[in-house]
Amino acid sequence: MNANIPPKPVHETYLKHRRELRWKILAPVIAASVMCFLCSGLAYVATFGYGGDVTLWAEIAEIWLAIPTIIFLIIIFALVGGMVFLMTRLLSVLPRYTFMAQDLSYKMKAYVRRGADYAARPVIFLDSLGASINRIFGKR
Repeated sequence: MNANIPPKPVHETYLKHRRELRWKILAPVIAASVMCFLCSGLAYVATFGYGGDVTLWAEIAEIWLAIPTIIFLIIIFALVGGMVFLMTRLLSVLPRYTFMAQDLSYKMKAYVRRGADYAARPVIFLDSLGASINRIFGKR
């Protein structure tokens, strides 16, 4: 089964994509990898070679590990402070509107109760009429 598959056409856009792939994607990734290996090699030589001070480098690494946590906590502290500030501003305005909402809910409660009483009145009337008839004619 040797099928003759024609080669893919080579367009100018495909060639441009291949050039961009090499120089805009692969080259920076390879350069960053080489830099990472060189920095780790430099850290190894500075720490363990030529009488390096291990505790100094451990403390430097600890500082670099603590910096993102400190930044994150500062952001959270700023957010909480902003929320406290906004809540104090809201609480100075809120009692007037909560009183209006509470008054509205009391009025709605009265209307709903009155509507429910009106809806239940025929049923209660028929039940009391049936109970009266049963009482009069002796069915208990």
